[in-house]
Amino acid sequence: MKLLLSVFTRLHKPPALTGARLSSGARGGPVAAGDEALIRGSSPELVRGLGSQVEVRTAFITEDEEGALLRELEPGLRKKRYEFNHWDDAIHGYRETERERWGEACEKVLSRVRSVAFSEACSLLGPVHVLDLDKTGYIKPHVDSVKFCGSTIAGLSLLSDSIMRLVREDAKGHWLDLLLPRRSLYILRDQARYDFTHEILKDDESVFNGERVPRQRRISVICRNLPD
Repeated sequence: MKLLLSVFTRLHKPPALTGARLSSGARGGPVAAGDEALIRGSSPELVRGLGSQVEVRTAFITEDEEGALLRELEPGLRKKRYEFNHWDDAIHGYRETERERWGEACEKVLSRVRSVAFSEACSLLGPVHVLDLDKTGYIKPHVDSVKFCGSTIAGLSLLSDSIMRLVREDAKGHWLDLLLPRRSLYILRDQARYDFTHEILKDDESVFNGERVPRQRRISVICRNLPD
């Protein structure tokens, strides 16, 4: 199954980091993230400017909920082989699938994702996209095709912490790094979706604010809305 991606292939190495505090919280609205920032950017102005369009919510799901998702996903994923030659060279070391029907526990989780990330008037892309990255896998900088995806994407991170990097396509010196803890939810909207590439860093490049963030196998469960 092919991902519908428009790929930006030049890797970006960021300069010194500038931090901002993002939100966390599983059930209610965003709350203070504590002393550790979940986002770092090339400038405070960029972080503030994208504040409503980039969100990370830590502990969005519980261990039990993660387990329920994995029990539904693992049997199908085990039948697939990890691919190391993506059709447009966007992903290395991955398995993927789409899923429309879920058990009750998982559907409750996904309903919570949809209620947080999308408005009630929003038309959602029916199948939920599931991307399984091997420990050695990574996602290169890309922008999801605007022909098939709308203004918002929301993804759950299972099994591993990881770093997502956003780089402005027309100004490579403007970038954000997002720390995505295991069981967190990330949301990208509007300008962050259309004007910035996003990628998941390799394990040997997975450093956030000077600290190593080991990357293990990672499964992302991604919801999208339809284009306008």
